[in-house]
Amino acid sequence: MPAYNPFKSALAARQPQIGLWLSMADPYLAEVAATAGYDWLLIDGEHAPNDLRSTLAALQALAPYPSQAVVRVVHGETALIKQVLDIGAKTLLVPMVDTSEQARSIVAAMRYAPQGVRGVGSAVARASQWAGRADYMAVANDEVCLLVQAETVTALNNLEAICAVDGVQGVFIGPADLAASMGHPTAPGHPDVLAAIETAIKTILASGKAAGTLTSSPALAQHYLDMGCTFVAVGVDVLVFAHAARRLREQFGAPSAATLPTTPHTAY
Repeated sequence: MPAYNPFKSALAARQPQIGLWLSMADPYLAEVAATAGYDWLLIDGEHAPNDLRSTLAALQALAPYPSQAVVRVVHGETALIKQVLDIGAKTLLVPMVDTSEQARSIVAAMRYAPQGVRGVGSAVARASQWAGRADYMAVANDEVCLLVQAETVTALNNLEAICAVDGVQGVFIGPADLAASMGHPTAPGHPDVLAAIETAIKTILASGKAAGTLTSSPALAQHYLDMGCTFVAVGVDVLVFAHAARRLREQFGAPSAATLPTTPHTAY
């Protein structure tokens, strides 16, 4: 069986991919999202309460649908990456990658020897369909897709070097963490942050790698797509639900003070 990762192929062909963040940490709702026609769905293991088993359940829920699963791990640790790949994730998004050295280490974790250090256990793994894919070991290194997140001032200063790492297919700009790193933790829409994101996108595209980001603003998402971004997430499932539920309630009058949270809402 040849290496097959439709999301990776789409990035290589520079076909725009519209995504949705899955933060509900529930496979039933992941499957609901899969019926909406998004090109990719991000199973979040960094800020959502997902563990290895719930990530597996989400991957299984998405498997019958065209939407491609991308898994964001909590960090780029070698053993964790091995586990997530073994349960069948083909595309990983790794947060907080500040240097090319980090990026190279993650690339090695994604690949079997001699190109990398991924531990071999494919015969008992979902990734190989429990040895049903007889040539899995031969194609696995080509099948996986690595996206790294550049989301600090340090990362942007090292962006050209990160993009130059072989095995990094795309670089995702994390607007919220970047805003905090730039001194604007409550203002990811600050003009300086937006300018930094645009400059970063141009750097990524000039390197030949795919550029991506997340924004809940349709206008901004379209702007990034027009710039050449290939993978853009346009919302977060839990916030889509929260906003819709609140708007629905407001149609029947303002909620009573007793129903309001006692702590201020924090943006994702």
